[in-house]
Amino acid sequence: MSVSTPHINLKEGFSFAKTVLMPGDPLRAKMIAETFLEDAVLINNVRGIQGYTGTYKGHKVSVMASGMGIPSIGIYSYELYKFFDVENIIRIGSAGGIGEGINLRDVVAGIGANTNSNFAKQFGVRGTIAPTCSFELLTTAVESAKEIGIDMKVGNLYSSDTFYDADPDSMKKWANAGSIAVEMEAAGLYLNAMRLNKKALAICTISDLPFTGEACTAEERQNTFTDMMKIALETAVKMDK
Repeated sequence: MSVSTPHINLKEGFSFAKTVLMPGDPLRAKMIAETFLEDAVLINNVRGIQGYTGTYKGHKVSVMASGMGIPSIGIYSYELYKFFDVENIIRIGSAGGIGEGINLRDVVAGIGANTNSNFAKQFGVRGTIAPTCSFELLTTAVESAKEIGIDMKVGNLYSSDTFYDADPDSMKKWANAGSIAVEMEAAGLYLNAMRLNKKALAICTISDLPFTGEACTAEERQNTFTDMMKIALETAVKMDK
């Protein structure tokens, strides 16, 4: 029986795995499926947001794009959690390195996600919600990174709604407040996981250094950031046991 939501039309006879890897770029989702998964099948392509299910080391794993920004990942992660029985979403994306000692192509995991977004306003609490990852996913990812010899740094991310910020000092202020990298999705993912009692983690590769101007090309971002993918895949295997 096929399942359909406004943004996901699941191919009949297929399902999403318990753990979904979620890059922002649909082409990165395609690259992961074709490079790492066995018997990968395209099970969703609404609006070109490609979703695949296959196996990795004998374990069922899915990968689907989120698009850019908190509103987009907010939609897709909610539907996956709520309607498709997904338990774990691991965001794998690019980020700008703003913390001390963060270098180009470093892999970072977000224990928390500072944000300038109003996404949490929907909960109506009289205060500030601190979006955090799943401790189980994080510790599993840290263990997996060590096992395959990848030095993954852990700290707070800054999830920004504004890629082109009118305040030229905004990122410096967030760096001074302890953020090690800036990206655009983790806070929304973490808040949806909190809302639905699910698990989430953001693992990012540093694609640029805003304070120095160093940057990877678009092709490099799409095709060569494999360390974070390997960590996420090994984490998915462990979460399936």
